[in-house]
Amino acid sequence: MSVSAFRRSARPLMSAVLLAGAALVAWIVIVDRMRGMDAGPGTDLGGLGWYLGIWVTMLAAMMLPSAAPMTVMFARVSGTAPTAIFVLGYLAAWTAYGLLAYGAFRLLLAAGGNWLAWDRAGPFVAGGALAAAGLYQLSPLKEACLRHCRGPFHYVVHGFRRGRLGALRMGAEHGLYCIGCCWGLMLALFALGVMSLFWMVVVSTAIFAEKVLPYGLPLSRVFAAALIVLGLCVASMPASVPGLAEPNSDQAKQARSRMMGGQMKRDPGPRSQLPGSPKDMSGRP
Repeated sequence: MSVSAFRRSARPLMSAVLLAGAALVAWIVIVDRMRGMDAGPGTDLGGLGWYLGIWVTMLAAMMLPSAAPMTVMFARVSGTAPTAIFVLGYLAAWTAYGLLAYGAFRLLLAAGGNWLAWDRAGPFVAGGALAAAGLYQLSPLKEACLRHCRGPFHYVVHGFRRGRLGALRMGAEHGLYCIGCCWGLMLALFALGVMSLFWMVVVSTAIFAEKVLPYGLPLSRVFAAALIVLGLCVASMPASVPGLAEPNSDQAKQARSRMMGGQMKRDPGPRSQLPGSPKDMSGRP
């Protein structure tokens, strides 16, 4: 076997190893950076640069494992196109989703977000978001996107595009399908506490299970029921939900202080609070 043939045959294995390594490194960074920062639902997303750094790292940790089957299939048939460009397109699509979520959050605050405080409508908004995510799990669009994510061979063979630009476009297209499959689960993470390591593990496990494990479609319907029940519990009796940090708790107050400290380390100066840094969303005076 020639050297070039050996390299082509080894590309899928190397792609899988590199994806697993990148996801592992991202989880290590996330645990190091986000430990003790769970302020619960309504956690302020901080400044745009700080948020983007956290968001992209979260994407690598949560989404790369479930993207492995599609990425490995691309590596098998792509010829000379670098698999890294396919992954870059995939992450770019999810980054755009994160920017939209950040913009929606800022618009809510600008429109007068005090009504979202936990001692006002906060539990009902968070519970409603969870229930909406559960209902979306049952939709035809969710099923179509999930079937795409679970069937990489058909997409890579019939939708293949040559060259670096083609690899970037394929990665972005796959990312859009993945968003269609998983945006409801990511919405659930925002509703439960986007800085929560516990809920990150739960949501990423659900994403991996329904996209990679056998019986993914039936599993997605089980998750739908779980999200709806969880939404009802958060809206009516949030204190009973395991792993949920209520925003008006001492734990959440300490988490907000840690987040402010983390941003201040990146921009030391005489200001007591950075513009756009995490605020107290608990509703306490």
